Amino acid sequence: MRDRGAADALGLVLIAPAVLGLALLIISLGRGVDAKAEVRSAAESAAQAAALERSPEAATAAAERAARAILADSSNCNDPSVLTAFEPSQTSSGIRVDMVRVTISCEVTNRGVEVINQPYDETVSAVATVDFFRARR
Repeated sequence: MRDRGAADALGLVLIAPAVLGLALLIISLGRGVDAKAEVRSAAESAAQAAALERSPEAATAAAERAARAILADSSNCNDPSVLTAFEPSQTSSGIRVDMVRVTISCEVTNRGVEVINQPYDETVSAVATVDFFRARR
């Protein structure tokens, strides 16, 4: 049997950077998916919180509080902005249905793997229906 030490070392030198690059790519993609899910969850929670309020001012404040609470400890979402809009509409039967749309925008960072994926802006919207009877005073 011949000594294959040099061939094994050469194989390790060639394969190790590819494996390391693949690992960094997987980490970067995972962080991106996690950030999108976190922002989407914040938008949905903020829309639900806004839909439970009785006035547009209270709804806007509730949406802001809910979104900030979810994104407070986030290492993925920097400087989130929360926009609340109210969309009245009518169904085919003529019943008025109020909707609240919450849009959250923030800069998503990939701390530690910026070489592979640069920071980018993420914007997510969520809509909730305002309960007809809850909205009445």
